[in-house]
Parts: sequence; C-alpha cells; structure tokens
Amino acid sequence: MRTFPALLILLLVLGSHGPVHRAQADEIARLGKVVFEKHRQAVVTVQIVMKTRMSLGGRGQTSGENRQEATGTVIAPNGLTVLALSATDPTTLLGNLLAGLEGEESRFKMDSEITDLKILLEDGTDLPAEVVLRDRDLDLVFVRPKTPPSEPMPYVNLEQAGPAETLEPVITITRLGRAAGRAHGASYERISAVVQRPRLFYVPDDTITATTLGSPAFLLDGRVLGICVMRSVPGPGGGSSLLGVQADRTAAIILPAAEVLKVSRQVPAPAEQP
Repeated sequence: MRTFPALLILLLVLGSHGPVHRAQADEIARLGKVVFEKHRQAVVTVQIVMKTRMSLGGRGQTSGENRQEATGTVIAPNGLTVLALSATDPTTLLGNLLAGLEGEESRFKMDSEITDLKILLEDGTDLPAEVVLRDRDLDLVFVRPKTPPSEPMPYVNLEQAGPAETLEPVITITRLGRAAGRAHGASYERISAVVQRPRLFYVPDDTITATTLGSPAFLLDGRVLGICVMRSVPGPGGGSSLLGVQADRTAAIILPAAEVLKVSRQVPAPAEQP
C-alpha cells in the first residue's frame, strides 16, 4: 500500500532552534493530539477478499483469490465509508499506467471482483459491508454495512472542512496493519503544492510516513482537509516499461473534502430492512 510523506523533519528542525521553536513544535503536537483523539474512531480497517484474473494478449490466463486490508474513513453515522479505489481495486490504476506502452506489457490485462467485504472496528467488531459507489476518475470507492448499525457510528463530517496553503502542516490518521495490531496512527504532513487545475487537490511532500491511502487529513484547527488517494493519468509516459511511467503519471494526493462530499451524495439510499 502506498504511504504518504510527512512533516516529522519539521518537528526535528523546530525542536533544535531554541525554546521558541520548541514551543511551536509542542503546540503542533498538542493540536495534533486533540485532532487524533477526536477523529480516530472514525478511521477503520476495511478487509477485502478479491478474485483476480490476469492474461497476456488473451493467452495464459490465471486467476486467484487474495485478502487485503485498507484504511477507510467513516463519513456518515450509518457507516458509509470512503476508501481509495486504488487500494482496493488496482485495475483502474494499472489500466492508466499501461496506456501508451509498447510491447508485451501493453497486452497485459487484469480484472478483479470483490467477493467479501468487512469493516473492522477498534473493539474487534466486524461489519459485513458492500460496495455502493465507485468513482474511478477521483480514485474513490464507498462501502456501507449491509445491516445498519444499532447505534450511530463515529464519523468525519465532510461539511466541516477548510483549505490548506503551500507549506502548511496537516495531520493524517490511519489504521496500521496486522503486524502493528491494527492500531490507529497519526502523522504530520506538509503541503508541498496546491494544484488548481484540472481540479483542486493538495500534494504532500515526499518524506515517507505511516499515512496510507484512504486516510483523512485535517487542519490543525480540526477541520477536515480531505482524503488521501492516488491520482493517475492515462497517456504516453516517457518510457517503454511500467516502471518508466509510474513517477510521471501517478501522484499521491489529498482530495478536498468538498469533492468527496459531492460524490458521496450520489450514493443510493439504503434499502429498507424487512
């Protein structure tokens, strides 16, 4: 799973230049902890069982089943959860990367099908879920519990959002993997670029942290900035191999909360329970 960059170096720099800078670092940590404690229960692990089929030029077709986990952000009290599509279904990202290649790699095909889906909560509860909407252009997928939860779930209110500026620190919350007990983790990220066209999105810097695709990003005042996703564009990539085009046509970004909210409003209403 793709990780995101971080602002840990900022804390090191601030902490090494006297009491004023150390106080600034302490204030960032204090604000970050408040955001983390307020929103961490809305960040969940989504367990996915997927069947995949691969072929090369229509020959040598193979299939298999694998189990993987991804970070999701609950955005409604009924358990509606948003993830990065590329973290759950690699076919769209792969299709964009293969576009324009020559030779054998251009004839590689892969299809996938989700056969089982569960939302794993912090207390160990797992909620059987289903995919209710995909947006391949924005790298978003929305899942929802098959049975409405008995109580409203903690969620991130995407309407309480705000913008960020270049070099501004933001806080991300993620769920770590099984080896780390699926604990919640937090990271500091720094916005290295604000892209306005073709649509607004934010690019973090390139320092590696624990942030994963699907993690929410917050401003220091607690407002949500957006969701971490992967942006990919089709077209010639300046190389004849897949490795040669990855850096040119993919980028880890933070998609603004307003964009995620707009898409979420297209999710069909839950069917009434008998």
